[in-house]
Amino acid sequence: MKIIVSGGGTGGHIYPAVAIIEEFKKRDPNTEILYVGTAHGLENNIIPDLGINFKTIHVKGLPRKVNIKSFIAAKELFKGLRESKKIIKEFKPDAVIGTGGYVSGPVLFASARKGIFSVFHEQNSYPGITNKILSNYVDLYFVTFKESLKFFKKNANAVVTGNPIRNRFADMDWDKSADYNYFGLDKNKKTIFSFGGSNGAASINNAVLEILKDISMNQNIQLIHVTGKNNYDEFLKNAETIPDNVKVYPYMKEMDKAYNVSDLIITSSGAITLAEISFVGLASILIPKGYTTENHQEYNARVYEKNGASSVILEKDLTGLILLREINRIISSPQRLEEMESASKKLAKPNAAKIIVDEIIKRIR
Repeated sequence: MKIIVSGGGTGGHIYPAVAIIEEFKKRDPNTEILYVGTAHGLENNIIPDLGINFKTIHVKGLPRKVNIKSFIAAKELFKGLRESKKIIKEFKPDAVIGTGGYVSGPVLFASARKGIFSVFHEQNSYPGITNKILSNYVDLYFVTFKESLKFFKKNANAVVTGNPIRNRFADMDWDKSADYNYFGLDKNKKTIFSFGGSNGAASINNAVLEILKDISMNQNIQLIHVTGKNNYDEFLKNAETIPDNVKVYPYMKEMDKAYNVSDLIITSSGAITLAEISFVGLASILIPKGYTTENHQEYNARVYEKNGASSVILEKDLTGLILLREINRIISSPQRLEEMESASKKLAKPNAAKIIVDEIIKRIR
């Protein structure tokens, strides 16, 4: 079996693709995978390192307002479409899968027009414009949230799956003692884990800076905070001193270990992050990034808030004081924390990748 997968730009589009690839390889190690991305996207760093065959096309996102950049982007889009057709002709895939980001647009459009079985997965509760358009051409599409179905016209071709997560989370070692030692944490304290997605979030960094002193004086809690690689030095400079019960990292490679020791998550509300924290059943304070396309992070966060798994603080309202009050409100009530954890777990879709691969194989064999 030969499969083309395309998605890029951010981890939220790439890691679901990786999870789907892992499921194909789990079924049949001889499955041939070709990943199509861009040379300037995050996928260019991640995918080759995983040993996955990788090719790039030229494509840019179309600006929402018509200007000179629109013509440049349109030119790149047509170039990317030609390159996609060439890649598809040479590779001869049995199916093509898109996981979002503007790179998946020309790849899926080219495959659908050529009559190759084509699908996409939408991670967010408010779908992106690329997938809205593609839903008119693909054979099948998958969504994380049932709430997003109302934004598509052809629901007969839709399957609600949840968001695929990587094997490293499905195969987590739940030995908490080892992970407490890994971070140098006290197993008798409540652990808060704060981060702002794969690139960090200035709003969360600033709020955490404001409450470092309060955290240092609280003997019942400890904090793991991830700044984002580009914000680490500035964070340390502004903090001046880091309390003993606070661990600061520029980037967290061992997310599974961090989740394993955590009692409460503070994060933005990207779809892949939400899938991970519900898989491990953690309570959360969600701070959706205000600049995302169509404000999709707030839509994601409201789904979790509605189901009792999270509380939501908008970026425009976020201060250290407000964050501290919300931390104390949740951590101080074991019952509230337990109820949020249970609600979070109920939102998990641990078989998302399996469902997606099942549906694809069923239709192409």
